[in-house]
Amino acid sequence: MTGTRRTVHDLEALTPLEAAEALLGATVRVGDAAVRLTEVEAYGGPEDGPWPDPAAHSYRGRTPRNAVMYGPAGHLYVYRSYGLHFCANVSLGPDGVAGAVLLRGGEVVDGEAAVRTRRTPGTPFGNLARGPGNLAAALGLTLDDNGIDVGAAHARVRVTLADGAPAGEVRHGPRVGISTAADRPWRVWVAGAVGVSAYRRSPRAPAAPKP
Repeated sequence: MTGTRRTVHDLEALTPLEAAEALLGATVRVGDAAVRLTEVEAYGGPEDGPWPDPAAHSYRGRTPRNAVMYGPAGHLYVYRSYGLHFCANVSLGPDGVAGAVLLRGGEVVDGEAAVRTRRTPGTPFGNLARGPGNLAAALGLTLDDNGIDVGAAHARVRVTLADGAPAGEVRHGPRVGISTAADRPWRVWVAGAVGVSAYRRSPRAPAAPKP
């Protein structure tokens, strides 16, 4: 869109991987706290959709839990992982087509004091928003935020796309902890950036292909 700054609503026209690349470097703001995304993961949808993805929550069809993944683009999909912590995603693609990008990690760029009230005392700066559960905790995200339009002007949670490519080397690789479609290179991160987590392969995944 020449001459017009992109917004999360423009994710409507993108594939999951394209949307992940667009979200890298974006800023997620909740009140006085903000995190710049340095690591994200793309997820598709059901087998009969354009981006079949057996690792996606939407793979077996639409449910009340995953409904936000079906659009419209630019809405927050929040779920509880293993009953322990929350994870946040941003929906993408045309309305009615499932897809989302998991916000895996980032760097706190505003409101560090507020963030630290939500994290374990003494947490190193680089770990404040490293990993999807920590990122959601740093920003105080809960299930009450599920469905928010993060491109709306006065939304509690706002996501602003970066104006240009993120600084540093952008890399692609397999998603973390996935047992199916384990080698799909839909994790995108900035090499060496604050908030990027180490790759951990699920013990339930097939053996990695030899180089």
